[in-house]
Amino acid sequence: MIKKLAGVAVACMALSAIFTLESSSAAISSNEINMAGIGLILDTVVENNIQNAVATPAPTEVVVPTEAPVAGDASVPADPNAVPADPNAAPPVPEVTPEPVSKFANLGISIAPEYVHVRKKPSTDSKILGKLYRGSAARILKTKGDWVAIKSGQVTGYIKSEYLAMGFDAEKLVDKYGTKIATVTVTTLKVREEKNTECAVLTLVPEGEEFEVVKECDEWAKILVDDTTRGYVSKEYIKIKYDFKRAISREQEREKLRRQREREEAIRRAEEEERRRQQAAAAAAAANRNNSSKNHSSSSSHSSSVPKVTYTSAGTAASAASYAKHFVGNPYVYGGTSLTNGTDCSGFVQSVYRKYGVSLPRTSSSQASAGSSVSLGNVKPGDLIFYASNGHVNHVAMYIGNGQVVHASNRRDGIKISNMRYRTPCSARRVAN
Repeated sequence: MIKKLAGVAVACMALSAIFTLESSSAAISSNEINMAGIGLILDTVVENNIQNAVATPAPTEVVVPTEAPVAGDASVPADPNAVPADPNAAPPVPEVTPEPVSKFANLGISIAPEYVHVRKKPSTDSKILGKLYRGSAARILKTKGDWVAIKSGQVTGYIKSEYLAMGFDAEKLVDKYGTKIATVTVTTLKVREEKNTECAVLTLVPEGEEFEVVKECDEWAKILVDDTTRGYVSKEYIKIKYDFKRAISREQEREKLRRQREREEAIRRAEEEERRRQQAAAAAAAANRNNSSKNHSSSSSHSSSVPKVTYTSAGTAASAASYAKHFVGNPYVYGGTSLTNGTDCSGFVQSVYRKYGVSLPRTSSSQASAGSSVSLGNVKPGDLIFYASNGHVNHVAMYIGNGQVVHASNRRDGIKISNMRYRTPCSARRVAN
């Protein structure tokens, strides 16, 4: 019996460590305890406490926000669940900020004193394919040591990198050596006097025509149409690009020299023909004076001057148109009349026709009244085509056939061939047959 009581006591002590006995259990009377029934009483008490412990829900844990522990703070206890760092793991890759890239990264501009040879291979002993003159541009294909593979115009080869500005260095030279060109992207575009849609329209230009951009604004670009016409066009209807001079191949250089010699020879022949014509005209005038002096005794016949001769024989207009094309590429000079050293638009047609004995006024507005009127749909080579802004003629060109004109355009292009409708023509005149 004693052993049984000792066992019960041990069981009670074990249960008291897990459960909190209700006060009612503590108040059990000693009279109720007997050696035979103490096990039943304790079993009942234990069963009741177990039921209470299961039935009572655990209190909800309330998490109070606290400041995050500071890394490296010794007062912060180590997280027992933390995974130790792997000593063999690769170190974290640092974030790399990409280097800025020039928008002209593939552009190279020659900075040679005059020109640099473009060679077939990256060697100064290699064959020369062409020349890249100072300020001319090339597309960079690749670099190979101190050499750069480039493509410019019809030339593809290598040049020494020391003669080429690239990337941001080239970007600094773009405005110096490049020209902004606007290409018309609509069927017909209005060129306006000011940068708004309420002002006067100076002229109309067709799709595909290209003009130099002399100024850019937010939504407008000012373009150079020809020597006397500049106006604004909406950027919405143009595409702007940079234009550069390009490399010239050895074949192109030889062809250029050949054409130059042909042009000089044509000019020489035309001048020789003009000299002979003038001599013949002077001789005829002298003969007329002699005949007049024989038939008339009046003094007035002896004081007459050599008359101005107008050379209008058949084929003059076509010959003038052919002759005019020899001067393509020569410079434009405002107020000039030299076909080789520089002329403006009216000086150009005046000087061309002068070689054939046709006298024309000096300005385009005056020339617009010379000869006879002809419809724009019935023009022939040699006819003069006129252009106007705000109703006033301000440019003249010579028709050369196939819908084209030759004219002294502007300082950038010089004497050039254009589509007759590169801007809207207003009239045409025939000054020779």
